[in-house]
Amino acid sequence: MCSQQLIADFLAQRKLALIGVSRGGRKFGNAVWQELLAKDYQVFPVHPEAGAIKGQSCWPDVRQLPEPVGGAVLVVPPSATEKVVREIAQAGIPRIWMQQGSESAAAIAFCKDHDIRVVHGQCILMFLEPAAFFHRVHRWIWRVLGKLPR
Repeated sequence: MCSQQLIADFLAQRKLALIGVSRGGRKFGNAVWQELLAKDYQVFPVHPEAGAIKGQSCWPDVRQLPEPVGGAVLVVPPSATEKVVREIAQAGIPRIWMQQGSESAAAIAFCKDHDIRVVHGQCILMFLEPAAFFHRVHRWIWRVLGKLPR
């Protein structure tokens, strides 16, 4: 399980890459993007085919970002996560947040083997303060169930 300290360290990074935004705007990655922007994060969306989404430039992979970022948020299927973590390692990004449903045992092991701090099994929206009502309820339920990091 991830620690609260690991989560706080990730969220302290104000420049983040986001892998998993869609051109249609209705995927969960787009909701994460909007929340990060609303919380004053500088977000660099990564999309392999889109040059821009909603007027904001996108980059085809993390190795082509215009400046260094402190972490990367992954909102992609586990099979894509396994590829992307290798690109993140090549780019020298030291932190990854694998959104719930994006993680795989192989990707987590890769991160640990390459000294990349990885948050997994947690919803980033529960921890971005102030969290929306639904996400506060989600956090409360996880606390009651003992799933919330300490």
